[in-house]
Amino acid sequence: MTVMAQHTSQMSVEEFEELAAHVAKKFDAVRLEFINGRVGIKGMTDGNHSEVIRWLQESFLMAGTGLWLYGGGELGLRIEKYRKGRALPDAVLAPRGTFAGKGDWAETAGVVMTVEVTSYDADTHRRDREEKPAGYADSGIPYYLLIDRDDHSVTLFSDPDPGGGYRSAVRKAFGAKLSLPDPLGIELDTEELKQYVD
Repeated sequence: MTVMAQHTSQMSVEEFEELAAHVAKKFDAVRLEFINGRVGIKGMTDGNHSEVIRWLQESFLMAGTGLWLYGGGELGLRIEKYRKGRALPDAVLAPRGTFAGKGDWAETAGVVMTVEVTSYDADTHRRDREEKPAGYADSGIPYYLLIDRDDHSVTLFSDPDPGGGYRSAVRKAFGAKLSLPDPLGIELDTEELKQYVD
């Protein structure tokens, strides 16, 4: 006989949103996420993490793609099947104005790419390499860029399969160039990222 464990949520999405709003008002440096039915804390970023986001913002600004990279990990997205997850990506690429009037947790319509920069948290593997990409793919976000400071690489995930993650991934070591296809339409020179590894 096979016994299968069923994953149950810690709370409802509505309860999570109420908790997250309370925590955000009470504590400036604490933000919560709700991924795979579990509450997680979005930790404060370090200086190198912030420099990686600055580098990426500058890359898109200089390329003149017409897309804006919203950085800082403050923009909440409704992800996963039936939009039951709530994530705070490190950055989100979308046309300007996409999130105007959308509230604390925006739908993913218009989002072209989400970005995560790994931190040195105990759960970064599960969160940034497994759960968040699955949630972003479930939501139909075309691209997910993982900037992995642990193994000194950048990986562009594409071709989302709701319920199955991303079908394609291109990984490059820091120092190499990574071409991002249209509508991203730029080549990222990742040499500078070598400076931001702790």
